[in-house]
Amino acid sequence: MNLEKTNTVGLSRNDYIGEPSTLCKGCGHNSISNMIISACFELNIRPEKIIKFSGIGCSSKSPTYFLKYSFGFNGLHGRMPSMATGALFADTSLKGLGISGDGDTANIGLGQFKHLVRRNVPLVYIVENNGVYGLTKGQFSATADYGLSLKRQGQNVYLPVDIALEALAANATFVARSFAGDPKQVKEIIKAALSHEGTAVIDIISPCVTFNNQENALHSYSWGKGHEDPLHEVEFVPPRDEINIEDFSHGEVREVALHDGSTIVLKKVEKDYDPTNKKEAMRLLTDAVKNKWLITGLIYVDPDAINLLDMYNLGKIPLNRLSNEKIRPPRTELEKINQDLM
Repeated sequence: MNLEKTNTVGLSRNDYIGEPSTLCKGCGHNSISNMIISACFELNIRPEKIIKFSGIGCSSKSPTYFLKYSFGFNGLHGRMPSMATGALFADTSLKGLGISGDGDTANIGLGQFKHLVRRNVPLVYIVENNGVYGLTKGQFSATADYGLSLKRQGQNVYLPVDIALEALAANATFVARSFAGDPKQVKEIIKAALSHEGTAVIDIISPCVTFNNQENALHSYSWGKGHEDPLHEVEFVPPRDEINIEDFSHGEVREVALHDGSTIVLKKVEKDYDPTNKKEAMRLLTDAVKNKWLITGLIYVDPDAINLLDMYNLGKIPLNRLSNEKIRPPRTELEKINQDLM
């Protein structure tokens, strides 16, 4: 008898895993992969309904370690956004999940990242941010903190790029930040991102245990654990019939029954933060940079924004499933189009 727990689509958590990791033991990227597996399992998403993308770097190896039954594409350094845009245009039935790194996104790929975000491509875009080029012996990346000294690299003399701020400035419709050492929060944010209809940018501080894990480094485990400042307790519940909780005061703890019969215990946060307020989100991130705070949680979301694919009349049948007759119109139709352009 198979006693392994299954979700509502009849799959076990093992159906969502990938190949064994070849990354360094203790790498934060491995924890993120595990939370992607858990999030997809808990959301009852079939692996074949997700398409994975990555560029170049330690982070871009990560898609090998989760969702082994999903299609995946590993692109050129910094070019994941354009590859993802084309693939999602070709098959609108798939959910896009992109894994990048701070070098892949904030250095060579910053231009493509900004344009993907402003177009609101329906893609979960996770940045596994460790502040170094871990695959090529630990050179400083664009997110490395100013003044950081590393063996063989000297001292970083440049101000860092803040990925969450860059995303917000490019009019992102979902911006979050988390810390690989806080797996529960990572999982809940990923679950929320997978349910977002536009670009969902998640900047996850993911310490490099080999090249950038000094106690004073902003991308280290010790600094992250000691300085993480969660905006709120993150708990994502998929949309169903609304569960109303009346007279729920700040700081109060309450047990609530969910749709599947289980219960959760809610504690309303003391801090009153509205993630739909873009001005407040910008102020928050600017203050965090100034004060070296590791602000984590859902920073900004616009749930009503139109995504790139909604702007085009693509039809119900994905482009990659159209017949030759649909893809190649008859000569008479082409002549009519050319005539209308004259």
